[in-house]
Amino acid sequence: MFGKESKKISENKVSERNVIGKNTQIKGDIISEGDFRIDGNLDGTINTKGRVIVGQTGFIKGKVTCTNADIEGKFSGELIVANTLTVKGTANINGDVIIGKLSVEPGASFNATCAMKGSVKELNNNEQKHKEKTA
Repeated sequence: MFGKESKKISENKVSERNVIGKNTQIKGDIISEGDFRIDGNLDGTINTKGRVIVGQTGFIKGKVTCTNADIEGKFSGELIVANTLTVKGTANINGDVIIGKLSVEPGASFNATCAMKGSVKELNNNEQKHKEKTA
């Protein structure tokens, strides 16, 4: 009876929520399964399966690899987002961005090279189907 309940708890992992505070500066690499909110400064990398949120006072210089991201502050470097990148009106992004989907609010500064992973695959598949029909 107790064995089954404890097994269910371990299977349903609770997502961690990590916060880097406003007056905090970190240099280095972060690897995690959970979500991150950055209101301070990070000079390094974040690699997570969760969501990365950069608050209005937050600044990341480096590389971020995550599932989803919301940027309200500043980002400079390489940003790889598997699903959706949401760029808020107060955001300032510079560098290289690879994403699944993109949402940009008016007022945002988005000075980056951008590649959308899903669109490239769909375009290649549609071109092959079109060639097959016309041949």
